[in-house]
Amino acid sequence: MAALAKIPTLLSNTIKAATPHLKIIQKYAMVELVPPTPRDIPAIRSGINKIIHSAKTGAYKNLTVKEAALNTLVAIEVYCWFFVGECIGKRHIVGYDV
Repeated sequence: MAALAKIPTLLSNTIKAATPHLKIIQKYAMVELVPPTPRDIPAIRSGINKIIHSAKTGAYKNLTVKEAALNTLVAIEVYCWFFVGECIGKRHIVGYDV
């Protein structure tokens, strides 16, 4: 029973410790997780055109290992967000509601 008496103290200490970290996460999420605006479309097109040009000319062969690793991580992130969107859209984690 002594352990149950410590739960409120543990919870309040956890909340106090987590609050600064959650504020930082919220600050970055408000900037990074915003959908693109119409002003962003030219930059998106330019980025896609640079990727296509790089693929055609073979410029991707001149990337450093760090740049290649970063590009791979970004591609994996986009791939994973696609599946998160699928789960949200179908409102089920597994399978489709037929």
